[in-house]
Amino acid sequence: MNLTEEHQETPSVYSNFSCLETSPTAAGMLLYMPVALAVSLTVCGNLLVIISICHFKQLQTPTNFLVLSLAVVDFLVGVIVMPLYFIKWIDQWRCFDILYCTTYKIAAYCFTCISVYNVALIGLDRYLALSNPFHYSMKMTVNVTLRMIAILWLYSFIYNMVLLYSNGDFTDMKENITCECVGTVNKVWAIVDFIIAFVLPCSMIVIINLKIFAIAKKHANKIRSVRTCSKNDHGSMASERKAAKSLGILVAVFLLCSVPYYVSAFVEIYFKNKSVNLAISTTVPLLYLNSSINPIIYALFYPWFQRSVKLILTLRICDSESSMLNVQRET
Repeated sequence: MNLTEEHQETPSVYSNFSCLETSPTAAGMLLYMPVALAVSLTVCGNLLVIISICHFKQLQTPTNFLVLSLAVVDFLVGVIVMPLYFIKWIDQWRCFDILYCTTYKIAAYCFTCISVYNVALIGLDRYLALSNPFHYSMKMTVNVTLRMIAILWLYSFIYNMVLLYSNGDFTDMKENITCECVGTVNKVWAIVDFIIAFVLPCSMIVIINLKIFAIAKKHANKIRSVRTCSKNDHGSMASERKAAKSLGILVAVFLLCSVPYYVSAFVEIYFKNKSVNLAISTTVPLLYLNSSINPIIYALFYPWFQRSVKLILTLRICDSESSMLNVQRET
């Protein structure tokens, strides 16, 4: 669904990675610096989240496994998708090996789909936990969560492989190199993809989070109405507020980063001009930069992540039985 300009010049210098070796300009070098910073933040930040949840037993809860799934997606975006996209974004004449481009297209489509549905699952998880805590603790086990994550990843992979194959991204590969490293879809598939990959999950996200805030507010009002409320009640109310606030910020940032791209891509189906092209080229980086912002949100609003990072950076996780340390709260 991305727009790219067609280049008619044939590259003359080849390499294993790029088929056109160009000398970077001063402006290009300046752009590479913030790009390198964003990629490093994406990879390192999400890697810290992955290590934290995988290492500390206390963090291995259904909710955190959903956060882990999102962190893995964001990590892979930083490793596979962002480097090639931003290289092409800065140096539009650079060409790449067709196998690498195919991997990039599959990764870009799959990871975007997984991310939006993963955020929806995190919201659904919090909604079930707030609306019926007893039922949630009995039914929403770690094994159930892992199955849901596996189904999500498998579904996204199969759906996007069918999407790309149906639009000729695999059947039309005649050259070993390409300067057009983007996926193309026809109008029918573009509308279907817009509904499946954006409208449905984002509608779920908005509706679920509105219900979460309504439940959190209702619980808070009930506790305030009881004059002789215990210390645990106050702690529970504060915990619910904090959880709702953290999730709300995560969702709000996600929507702010993703909605402009999906709207621009949908408009592109019917109108193809320079303005739409500019909108696409502006909103795609914003979509990918959401993977860089998520670790910052965790660091600011998830105390367990702050404590885990301290233990990781100070190498205390190398100690025996460090996986059993308490990182959920101060002792």
